[in-house]
Formats: sequence, C-alpha cells, structure tokens
Amino acid sequence: MPRLGTRKIHYLIKEHLQRQDLKFGRDKLFALMRHYGLLIKPRRRYVQTTLSKHWLRKWPNIIKEKTVTQPDEIWVSDITYLKTERGNCYLNMITDMYSRKIVGYAIDDTMETEKMIQALKMATAQRNNCFIPTIHHSDRGMQYCSKEYEVLTRENNIRLSMTENGDPYENALAERMNRTIKE
Repeated sequence: MPRLGTRKIHYLIKEHLQRQDLKFGRDKLFALMRHYGLLIKPRRRYVQTTLSKHWLRKWPNIIKEKTVTQPDEIWVSDITYLKTERGNCYLNMITDMYSRKIVGYAIDDTMETEKMIQALKMATAQRNNCFIPTIHHSDRGMQYCSKEYEVLTRENNIRLSMTENGDPYENALAERMNRTIKE
C-alpha cells in the first residue's frame, strides 16, 4: 500500500504487537521508520490561493476559543488547488466543524467569487435549522470578503469570521481537509 502513513500502519499492527506482548508505541514506530528512511516525504507543491492584501473588509476571528456544540454552528472554508493533466483547478470546500462533514463544495478552473459562491449555496441548502446563527470562518481571501459573499451570508443568518494574521492554525480544520483531499 504505497504512501500508507505511519499512524495507520501502527493502528493496523497494534493488535498483533499486543498479542506478541511487544510494547511498541506509535512514537517508537515513527523513530524506527525515520531511522530506515521509510517516512513519507510530503510533496512540496505550492500555488498561492489566498490574496489577503486587498481593500475589501476583513472580518474579525470570532471563533477563537469557541466550543462547538452542534452541527451548522461553525463552518470552515478554504480554497485549494488540484493539479490535473489540463492544469490546475480550484476546489472550495465548506466543512461543518462539529460533524467534520463537507457541507458544500465548488470546483472550477478559476477562483472567481461567482464560482466559489456555489459552495456556500450548497451548504445553505442542506442546513438542518436555518435559525441557528451559523459562523462561516475562512482565511482573508478576496472571495470571502466580496460584497456578493457578504450579502449571501447575511441573507442566510450566517456571520463571517476570518483568520487574523494569515496563520493557517487559525483555520486548521479547513487546511487539514485540503491536505486529506490532496494526499
């Protein structure tokens, strides 16, 4: 199984190791794999998908230290690129922070706001309770700051929230979803 991660390998062999009375934890497996050069080397491809130095309004981060208690309370979103034989295409995913379910997505060969709004429309169409004040958290990309995006969120009882300093950890779940899709 090419590119099977160390954590998954540990999960798969853990019971066998326990039956043999071998104490071999995940960290020890990582060290062994590193020693023999068997760790997966992450692919270093980078295409900038966020242009955050723009004149549009940027919203404060209102999900800091907020605990999620139900679906549709906080959605996180990010745009990533996917390499294809015909060039790059761009995927916008909106993920429910509580259930980790992708509630909306859009894919296109451009990052234009109109195309990325399709993901938001998909997410709002599947909401269970429109009266729950949902928070939409993203990076500071122009698409999320546009007037069209702002109007659509307001019409659907959604508050905007954005990362403050371009720190990917402030939008970690969305970044993790991107990584999962790519890898």
